Parts: sequence; C-alpha cells; structure tokens
Amino acid sequence: MKKLLLLSTFVVFGLSTSIKAQNVDFGLKTGLNMANLTGGDADRNNLFSFHVGGFTEFKISDTFSLQPELLYTRQGSEVENSLKVKVDYLAIPLMAKYYLTEKLSLEAGPQFSFLINDKAEFDDSSIPDAETDASSFDFGLNIGLGYAITSNVFTQARYNYGVTTVAENPDIKNSVFQISLGYKF
Repeated sequence: MKKLLLLSTFVVFGLSTSIKAQNVDFGLKTGLNMANLTGGDADRNNLFSFHVGGFTEFKISDTFSLQPELLYTRQGSEVENSLKVKVDYLAIPLMAKYYLTEKLSLEAGPQFSFLINDKAEFDDSSIPDAETDASSFDFGLNIGLGYAITSNVFTQARYNYGVTTVAENPDIKNSVFQISLGYKF
C-alpha cells in the first residue's frame, strides 16, 4: 500500500509539472460525515461527524481533471444507549473528475487513510473511554457527484466504501457518506 501511495503521489505531481498554472485550482472544503462500521452482527447506527481539508484540482481537459485532497475526517459508528466509536483519520483521496456539464461532475477514485486517533466512548460514565485497536491504515474507494454553485463555491456528495478492515474478528470496515461545501481560490 505504501508503494501504491508513493506511486500515486509521483503521478499526481508529475502531471502537475506538465499542466499550466491557469489549469490548476486550489481550495478548501468541509462537511458532514454519516459514518458507520459494517460487518459482524452488532446493530450499529450512523455516527454523524465532520471532515475538513484542502485540495488541488488539475484540469487535464474541458471535461476531465484530477483532484488530490488532504482531509481530516472522523468516522466510526454508534451503538444506541451504549457507546460511540470514533476513528479519526488523515485521508488522501485521489479523485478523477469527469464533467458531465460545465457545473456537474462525476467523481471516483481511491482513498488512503492514516489513523490519527481512535476512541470508544461509553454512555455509562462509570466506564472509562478506551482505544479501539483500529488498524493504522485504511484503504477505500470513493464515488460521488460535484456541483459548481458559482465559479468559486461548490458542493459534493460522496460515498466511501472501506476495502480494508478496521478491525478483525469480525471483519469490520468503514462506510461513509459525505456532503461537502467547498471554495476554490
């Protein structure tokens, strides 16, 4: 996975040197996560949390661009009247964007996430918070839509399907739906 991440980084930066500066946009985005941990037989609910970060969009043509991002994202799930599992990542999505119209884009690509913090918070105050022993790396696949409200302001809806397991026995994976609002400089 580290070799794949390194190769992806070189490809993105290699492309950036061959693209003129007028075809590059920088920006910030933030939004809502509706996250859940799938797998096993536990009955879990969505954990509503957030993501925030920055991106660079490299326009290859009028209809195609590449958008690497760097996000801080909180994922996990909630078991009603019992506990909340919060898993924080530094995520690097590498999105390919195909513009269906001037304002509407279809987006897809891999996401490489590195664990920053993990915590199980129990509703019973007599039980102390604990680490979850989540995996230090998570690989996922993204698919979504983007819409340009103005030339600078946009919104995105994205689903991230976790391919690797967050925890084993049972195999538990991330599942995250994101709604974002962003600004291009």
